[in-house]
Amino acid sequence: MATAATAVPSAPLKSQYEAHYDPTLILKHPEFKLLSDDAPELQNKNANIACAYNPAHEVHLMNKPRPKVGFGEAVVHVKATGICGSDVHFWKHGAIGPTMIVRDETGAGHESAGEIIEIGEGVKDLKVGDRVAIEAGVPCGQADCDPCRTGRYNACQRVVFFSTPPYHGTLTRFHAHPAAWLHKLPDNVSFEEGSLCEPLAVALAGLERAGTKLGDPVVICGAGPIGLVTLLAAHASGCTPIVLTDLVASRLEFAKKLVPTVKTVQIQREWKPEDVAEKIKEAAGTGLKIALECTGFESSIRAAIYSLLFGGKVFVIGVGPTEQSYPFGYCSANEIDLQFQYRYANQYPKAIRLVSGGLINLKPLVTHRFPLEQAVKAFHVAADPKQGAIKVQITD
Repeated sequence: MATAATAVPSAPLKSQYEAHYDPTLILKHPEFKLLSDDAPELQNKNANIACAYNPAHEVHLMNKPRPKVGFGEAVVHVKATGICGSDVHFWKHGAIGPTMIVRDETGAGHESAGEIIEIGEGVKDLKVGDRVAIEAGVPCGQADCDPCRTGRYNACQRVVFFSTPPYHGTLTRFHAHPAAWLHKLPDNVSFEEGSLCEPLAVALAGLERAGTKLGDPVVICGAGPIGLVTLLAAHASGCTPIVLTDLVASRLEFAKKLVPTVKTVQIQREWKPEDVAEKIKEAAGTGLKIALECTGFESSIRAAIYSLLFGGKVFVIGVGPTEQSYPFGYCSANEIDLQFQYRYANQYPKAIRLVSGGLINLKPLVTHRFPLEQAVKAFHVAADPKQGAIKVQITD
């Protein structure tokens, strides 16, 4: 998942973006409606169809009004969107943490890229026809916001993060977005790769804040999409050896195709965290000081703690339950740092450079593709472990 388990508390004053992207403007618009399987809008390439979930744990297509470009905005024809674990979680469970709660029809998607089809007044660095990646989190940018002022805008209390309730997401045909949060794609970066820069931004933020360096041995816990992107980023940054853990053998086999030198540990459900830690140490063949935890599960975090040398750091990228229990005494006696991540900041330009420069190849991660009109089917595939999906992409 690209979102954190607990949102930063809401600020009392609303930003211009919170008002501008108020979801009730869509839900109360006369053109808004839920679509049946045979709805004529599905045949109309000018219709702004989108995919949404609701409090009844339903996922379906809807018709939204086509956005009108505002000052400082661009309208993007969204060409590619990846389904994130958080999208599936909002659909299936209706919430992430105590504040991100699905209370109405909520548009999905925040891993998107597309082509600019309209430019608003005041936009100077982009033009119609430009191909862009959409950074879905739009902070307030106001002078009284300390996170925005200091560059840690992922902590902005007034952020509009598209697809995090109540805001509608980018899994739609046409989307209006502040131009400042659109990142131009080089010619050699596809729309799919542009959309995958969102999970890559999550991984890069984790590596940066964990303080990994060239030659560092690391363990990555979890071979889901975020774990695999973190594997690619850690390999590109020169970490070695890299140990990767997961319960599912097919995911580990997929990882070996991505990075042949990765050392894998298939966890057995009956193993205790201490047992997993011993297997990690054996696979590494050297002492480990950094664990990049990409599952958010308590047992995996505990295994990561036990796998490290004195003074090691467990950096949790994954999203898990609101409350968990860790071995405080062990962490204290071994000076194990436990650190967490909330989304990302200042990572998109770096992600695009790494993909364009050939240091990270995201293309193999896309295992399933569906047209926008089949987004509901795509969600069911993404949520079904039997399908073996790594990244499900929706294109238009």
